[in-house]
Amino acid sequence: MKDRLTEIAYATGWRLVRTLPRGVTWPVFAAGADLAARRPGGSVRRLAGNLHRVVGPDLPDDEFATLLRTAVRSYARYWLEAFRLPSLTPEQRLHGFELGGSEMLGADVASGRGAIVALPHAGNWDAAGAWVAANGWPITTVAERLKPERLYERFLEFRRSLGMDIVPLTGGERSPFDVLVERLRAGAVVPLLADRDLSARGVEVEFFGGRTRMPVGPALLALRTGAPLYTTTMWFDDDIPRGRLAGPLPVPGREEGRLADRARLLTQRIADGLAAGIAEHPQDWHMLQRLWLDDLPAAGPPAGTATGAPAGTATGAPAGTAAGAGPAPDAAPSTAPAG
Repeated sequence: MKDRLTEIAYATGWRLVRTLPRGVTWPVFAAGADLAARRPGGSVRRLAGNLHRVVGPDLPDDEFATLLRTAVRSYARYWLEAFRLPSLTPEQRLHGFELGGSEMLGADVASGRGAIVALPHAGNWDAAGAWVAANGWPITTVAERLKPERLYERFLEFRRSLGMDIVPLTGGERSPFDVLVERLRAGAVVPLLADRDLSARGVEVEFFGGRTRMPVGPALLALRTGAPLYTTTMWFDDDIPRGRLAGPLPVPGREEGRLADRARLLTQRIADGLAAGIAEHPQDWHMLQRLWLDDLPAAGPPAGTATGAPAGTATGAPAGTAAGAGPAPDAAPSTAPAG
């Protein structure tokens, strides 16, 4: 019954958001975000802790309170605008997102070598994926099978309706890693959320002065296929969500060590690229889960997984909700290929 009620709640929310004008829905989302910032629950407190890592301890309290409020509003805006995407035409999706460096992606697709794009949980990655598809470029990512199954199917339908090819993490006939390799060699864009690992199989990297784990999948795909690997800065402007590519990242050669060593080095380069973008737009980083190793329980992967939209490959389910703003940011096609 609880799963069924969860599904109904999401379905009703999506339907209303798509039907009602933004001028009606945004004030409701913004008010919920402001309430969450004033009376923070666990997710917002974790967001605050993560933002402190980014901006440092010296930001005055009043300025940090403004940053946190803006960040929770940004998270609410992500869900509002993501839920509205299926009601837009391809032309509207094309003009509803802007990507700096897009000519590099276009050239990669045209050459047939494809591209790997490592994303942070920031801005609006669904709008970015819809924009790629609206350009007529093939796009493939991976989704984890979640419970309830009907809600998982709704999220699959949502992203496939935007033109994304979604590979299931489990239950498919082939390894998702092998499928992604095949798609890259056919010229597809493969976007992967890469700033958080839920599998306990990621590699340790330095990130804003602390140690965390990040998924190794993007690095392994680049090493396996030779496809260019980019990191992305993602943020919101007043008018539309935006992004900017950096790269391609230099890929370590065989002379730089074993495959595991090269994958670790390349994953650190991904972490550095993502950190640069997050530091530029901290208010648009939607990280409401524990991330750094010294914040985690003594054993096991990051805590806080629950239901939500499809998440990563070799990852876990999305984490909790933020005061009515929608499911937490792992609710998206994501991270490291399994296999």
